[in-house]
Amino acid sequence: MAPKLNDPSLFKVDVCYVNGEWVKAASGKTFEVHDPATGKLVGTCPEFDAKDTEKAIAAAAEAFKTFRTKTGRERSKLLRKWYDLVMENSEDLAKLITLENGKPFADAKGEVNYAAQFFEWFSEEAPRIYGETIPATMPGNRVMTLKQPVGVCGLITPWNFPAAMITRKIGPALAAGCTTVCKAPGETPFTSLALAELAHRAGIPKGVVNVLTVHKNTPEVGETCVCANRIYIQKGIYDEFAEKFAEKVRAFKVGHGFEQGITHGPLIHDRAVSKADAHVRDAENKGGKIIVGGQKMPELGDNFYQPTVITGMTKDMAIACEETFGPVAGLFPFETEQEVVDLANAAEVGLAGYFFSKDFERITRVAETLEVGMVGVNTGLISDAASPFGGVKQSGFGREGSRYGIEEYQHIKTITYGGMSKPLQS
Repeated sequence: MAPKLNDPSLFKVDVCYVNGEWVKAASGKTFEVHDPATGKLVGTCPEFDAKDTEKAIAAAAEAFKTFRTKTGRERSKLLRKWYDLVMENSEDLAKLITLENGKPFADAKGEVNYAAQFFEWFSEEAPRIYGETIPATMPGNRVMTLKQPVGVCGLITPWNFPAAMITRKIGPALAAGCTTVCKAPGETPFTSLALAELAHRAGIPKGVVNVLTVHKNTPEVGETCVCANRIYIQKGIYDEFAEKFAEKVRAFKVGHGFEQGITHGPLIHDRAVSKADAHVRDAENKGGKIIVGGQKMPELGDNFYQPTVITGMTKDMAIACEETFGPVAGLFPFETEQEVVDLANAAEVGLAGYFFSKDFERITRVAETLEVGMVGVNTGLISDAASPFGGVKQSGFGREGSRYGIEEYQHIKTITYGGMSKPLQS
């Protein structure tokens, strides 16, 4: 049973946040949001269409005229106030995340803290938007640069981290002086709307933050984009590792995110379950051995799948080249350093990679050779507001978080002054 919110006014039903006001879709259409653990209705949200969205964009464009002129310190104070309100309401935000996303409540609380860090971090970056002076090659010229906000930013966020994915984008956008139109994920819109309510309370000027909901054309994505999809183990320790790893996985507890001791909640919907199961069956049919799990869990609900471990994985299996986004670990054997790097780099995507070693020279070689945007060495925890987040190849381009994250929302303007070599006047 989902616990009640301490502040029920954070739960916004049938409205979106546009130009500082809570509004319905012009068509009156709504869509339903269901708890992935129980299938029960959580609530309904407006089905915004193009005209609704254009009004939000127009509001953001009008707000940009004045918001861009605020000082970095002024924007910093607004973000800091928003951060404080997120922390004050962290338990309610975590409840909303678990309710609509399904992740264990402990994980949801961790996400809220992580999400809030982006408001805190970029509140500190806002006053430090520095330009440069550049030595010119022509005598009498002076060159300088300044950084300006790009304008209205359209932000599309996924459902796997309903709070953190929106704050990681809005934080730097506002710090840079941009205004925003955010499309909340259709599966998990209520967390985004609660954050919009807190933005309103923080005094964010109208039109600067707009949050709209729409369920149509929602892309299929993942449970956690930086989870290890393929696990490579050296043959010398393969059997021992598989046995110990399977023992750990058998101790996992699957269930509703609000239940005590739950380590794994449901997948987001039945399509995600079908994909995970298809990958398991594919591996099984091609010679893989399921040593833990490998089945749906209808006794818990339609969206639950057993944490699964598969040995004997080969590169012709779907898991080797596709993202599963489910609780499935395929264990691939390898012999040499070159072999495992080649296998890892064969994927079209390149967001994050992890490896464990005590050999510093090997650490340096492998970290520099892996075709990914982020590398974890002897750790699986790499997400940090201070750390650049982003990938290469089909995982996209650009970086979020860190001091680089604000650059995605800025233009660099160059100003050249001529006639500066005249002698001093007496």
